[in-house]
Amino acid sequence: MLKYIYPDGTHCYRAIHSAHAVFRNADGKLIARAEKADRSGMYEFEIKSFEILEPGVIYD
Repeated sequence: MLKYIYPDGTHCYRAIHSAHAVFRNADGKLIARAEKADRSGMYEFEIKSFEILEPGVIYD
């Protein structure tokens, strides 16, 4: 599971199999690319950071 942290401090979780890439764009912003929930393609969104969550570990 991945935890993406948005620039405004909010976050979301995505299944690791839906992640495609994390990269910096030409403006230097951190961008995540993931598969849409309906599997119709990819989309990109800006993030501040991300975390790979380990199975069996409780994050609080």
